[in-house]
Amino acid sequence: MSMRFTGKARRGMVALAAVAGLALGSAACGGGGSDDDKKPQNSSSASTASGSQPDPQEGQSEEPLAEVKGPGGLLLQITSAARDSGGFVTVSGVLKNDGSEVAVIPLELSGNETEIMNNGRSLGGATLVDSKSKKRYYVLRDTEGRPLTTTGFSTLKAGESIDVFLQFPSPPADTTDVSFQLPLFPSAVIKVSG
Repeated sequence: MSMRFTGKARRGMVALAAVAGLALGSAACGGGGSDDDKKPQNSSSASTASGSQPDPQEGQSEEPLAEVKGPGGLLLQITSAARDSGGFVTVSGVLKNDGSEVAVIPLELSGNETEIMNNGRSLGGATLVDSKSKKRYYVLRDTEGRPLTTTGFSTLKAGESIDVFLQFPSPPADTTDVSFQLPLFPSAVIKVSG
């Protein structure tokens, strides 16, 4: 009886290893193609341009959607809020220590829900408020309760900045203006694109 169990276990392990290998192989093959596809388009469009070279920051927004100051010299610049066809909104930006001393990231930014707080410091306390529909949207979580936002930071040195993101359920398609709220920071109205 134990030999039969051992044989089944071995076959299961071999099948698992094969599936894992195929998954890694397809991920590696799939990821490189999109980057390569973009490079020729950029070079061909540059060669057909009428003598002027594109600005290196072309396509990037000059002004952030919003800029809010928090405690200890923290500055949050929201650079985009993009609606996805998957039914969520991704808010992206930069969190910077604009002060002259090391800034400790306040625990309040993680929110006060035990499930989120158990996963370390994050921006899990943020919300989007759609005043038109009178709804509040909280940061999404994965199946293990981790917030779908930047995590794992506790301090920022003077002048240091980190790129941040937060994912929320998407408000209705006709809603373009929402209020972004993060504990200890003032609210800011941002435009949702897409």
